[in-house]
Amino acid sequence: MLLLLGLCLGLSLCVGSQEEAQSWGHSTEQDGLRVPRQVRLLQRLKTKPLMTEFSVKSTIISRYAFTTVSCRMLNRASEDQDIEFQMQIPAAAFITNFTMLIGDKVYQGEITERAKKSGDRVKEKRNKTTEENGEKGTEIFRASAVIPSKDKAAFFLSYEELLQRRLGKYEHSISVRPQQLSGRLSVDVNILESAGIASLEVLPLHNSRQRGSGRGEDDSGPPPSTVINQNETFANIIFKPSVVQQAKIAQNGVLGDFIIRYDVNREQSIGDIQVLNGYFVHYFAPKDLPPLPKNVVFVLDSSASMVGTKLRQTKDALFTILHDLRPQDRFSIIGFSNRIKVWKDHLISVTPDSIRDGKVYIHHMSPTGGTDINGALQRAIRLLNKYVAHNDIGDRSVSLIIFLTDGKPTVGETHTLKILNNTREAARGQVCIFTIGIGNDVDFRLLEKLSLENCGLTRRVHEEEDAGSQLIGFYDEIRTPLLSDIRIDYPPSSVVQATKTLFPNYFNGSEIIIAGKLVDRKLDHLHVEVTASNSKKFVILKTDVPVGPQKAGKDVTGSPRPEGDGEGDPNHIERLWSYLTTKELLSSWLQSDDEPEKERLRQRAQDLALSYRFLTPFTSMKLRGPVPRKDGLEEAHGMSAAMGPEPVVQSMRGAGTQPGPLLEKPYQPRIKISKTSGVTVNGELIGAPAPPNGHKKQRTYFRTITILVNKPERSYLEITPSRVILDGGDRLVLPCNQSVVVGSRGLEVSVSANANVTVTIQGSIAFVILIHLYKKPAPFQRHHLGFYIANSEGLSSNCHGLLGQFLNQDARLTDDPAGPSQSPTHLLLLQAGEGPEAVLKVKGHQVPVVWKQRKIYNGEEQIDCWFARNNAAKLIDGEYKDYLASHPFDTGMTLGRGTSREL
Repeated sequence: MLLLLGLCLGLSLCVGSQEEAQSWGHSTEQDGLRVPRQVRLLQRLKTKPLMTEFSVKSTIISRYAFTTVSCRMLNRASEDQDIEFQMQIPAAAFITNFTMLIGDKVYQGEITERAKKSGDRVKEKRNKTTEENGEKGTEIFRASAVIPSKDKAAFFLSYEELLQRRLGKYEHSISVRPQQLSGRLSVDVNILESAGIASLEVLPLHNSRQRGSGRGEDDSGPPPSTVINQNETFANIIFKPSVVQQAKIAQNGVLGDFIIRYDVNREQSIGDIQVLNGYFVHYFAPKDLPPLPKNVVFVLDSSASMVGTKLRQTKDALFTILHDLRPQDRFSIIGFSNRIKVWKDHLISVTPDSIRDGKVYIHHMSPTGGTDINGALQRAIRLLNKYVAHNDIGDRSVSLIIFLTDGKPTVGETHTLKILNNTREAARGQVCIFTIGIGNDVDFRLLEKLSLENCGLTRRVHEEEDAGSQLIGFYDEIRTPLLSDIRIDYPPSSVVQATKTLFPNYFNGSEIIIAGKLVDRKLDHLHVEVTASNSKKFVILKTDVPVGPQKAGKDVTGSPRPEGDGEGDPNHIERLWSYLTTKELLSSWLQSDDEPEKERLRQRAQDLALSYRFLTPFTSMKLRGPVPRKDGLEEAHGMSAAMGPEPVVQSMRGAGTQPGPLLEKPYQPRIKISKTSGVTVNGELIGAPAPPNGHKKQRTYFRTITILVNKPERSYLEITPSRVILDGGDRLVLPCNQSVVVGSRGLEVSVSANANVTVTIQGSIAFVILIHLYKKPAPFQRHHLGFYIANSEGLSSNCHGLLGQFLNQDARLTDDPAGPSQSPTHLLLLQAGEGPEAVLKVKGHQVPVVWKQRKIYNGEEQIDCWFARNNAAKLIDGEYKDYLASHPFDTGMTLGRGTSREL
């Protein structure tokens, strides 16, 4: 028997799940065991708001990233509900905007001054936002609100950051943790680099240390459904998993971090200088230089709290690091608890024997006692100063301390300010201290200040399976110093308000960034002079970089700009300058112990943050409102979410029309399907007897799904649990037990072995057919298919079929007119393990429906649904028998009225 489905299959309409995905059951009877009535009613009471959309859009221009997160929620419950929106953002990012739309009310975030002694969080009635520590290198932004019953809410969060180059790559990480499956989930990243993109890769989803973390389908390559298009200077990366793909990847709606790594071309030894509307940025990252020798002391916490995995993984990491030392390096090892234990009282040359002896010393370290941070640092600094003072070093070397601890100072000097002062006075700017904090009990603020005040870096390492690799990764960043004592000068008559221009060291794979203002916008050339030490010689680089005069109608990306002098126009380089300047002011404030100086720095940082709308420790965000939402407001927020500030919109519009046929695909308009040029989906049913001793009747499943695509070219698809037949220009037979992707002429078929088949049409329609197989099928079991619509954007209002007729219709629920407690069927429903009745109103019909639960997708996700009994009588157009088809690719039906309808 053939059943014409149009788009929708089965005989049960699942209203509750339509926001997540258009999904329909595989059988006309319920499968599996009933959930106990009490559990069912309790689950219903706990029905949480549904996330209908989660999207992140980033635009990166010259390493500066604008990111906006959009999240839409629906309260399906019959009462008001508290909801929470949360997002992990990079710790280095500044939040610039937050807006909530609750029903028809708008709450607009505003950056304001933070009172000096006020630690209050942002609050507005029962709606509030907070920010707190999150995963490694991240902060968690949270916003809570109350959504009225059956109403919607939307959240828009924007933040900006300057990407840092580490190990030769820039890394842009986006947290994809919506906490539940989302009907529409997407990550869209645009990268525009005028210097040219040298390399680009999308990593597998990064697993979180928390339970419920994402798990990729394999351990290499980008996540499934990722599409990358790029040319010489522009790249577009889209990650848009279907609901089924999300279910396969995610646990509890947590997919993980979507990570993009890339690097740019570098030609000039002096670096890359970009200028736009009176602001400039200078990227300096020389390469092909001989490495400087290192004088390094490894200082390892061996107190009692390091017992177990922490000390074991730290030892393993140090074994690897010791083997990486170069012959010209010198090193020593200190272990500390309440006692300071020095391996050697002087620095040792790197030889196979010394590396072996160092590993033996580390191996025999055992955890005991307290934590004398001050004593360990003082001893390490004395070792380095003694070596430099008593040895006639012919070459220029770099003195480093790599300091690792998991706790707070408990022995010796325990006062934080005293430890900082002692360290600063002993190091005298000649020793760089790199600190690593392990676990949650560490005094990370102390470690951060130790590194900031002594030309180093700090990292937090969480107690997890890859702690050792994190340590090695941090060392890799500083393993190859190329330059020391770097000074970058610009003529004072040409440049004002430049960011920091003195740097103690430059490590291979990193980058030095300076930004500033030009005194004269019409300047033709900018003189740049770089001096630094490299091995046995000084390095002096001088050049005049052509910068103008700038044309009013063009920016550095070649994008058209409005005519005029551009005075007051914001641009990405100006925002980069303000970001970098604010960061440096905050760092200086953190290091300063002079109260008048701290107050001056605080005021400057606050003024700049207010001017550029940065949420910092000296500013706060207030939610203004509520105000009535104007027509188009939500769409306007969507545009700003997609592109960021106005200059970004202009730049990306220009880039979108620039060279390369590879860029044309993402910008194709959405197709519209009419009655005469559409898609028809039919299904062939197969019967199965009832299980023995069961209460169910004979059941039906889908054995074959057929899809007819009329445009852009006529194509036929026949899908069974064992094979897929694609008959377009050529006839292909694809086995379902092998993963493969084929496509042409706007049609793509992706087979995931023995799991599912995804059919994508013109990028705006996506069908997912799940494959259900049994290893040893019983007589009442049949291999069968499940059908889902993952993307229906390209479907027109003319779509029809057994359930396709409901795709563009609003469905509303009302209580049973008699009331649940007074309904004559109420007690019978409860006795049968079903929820109370309601009335579904759709397409002018009013039909009783009953509350049930179903498992969807991979059989693990439970959703709440309203089901229409009696084969959806009085709900569909005509009767279900009207949808019978005489042929798998039949495209018409009469509906008893002599009218033919197609999708």
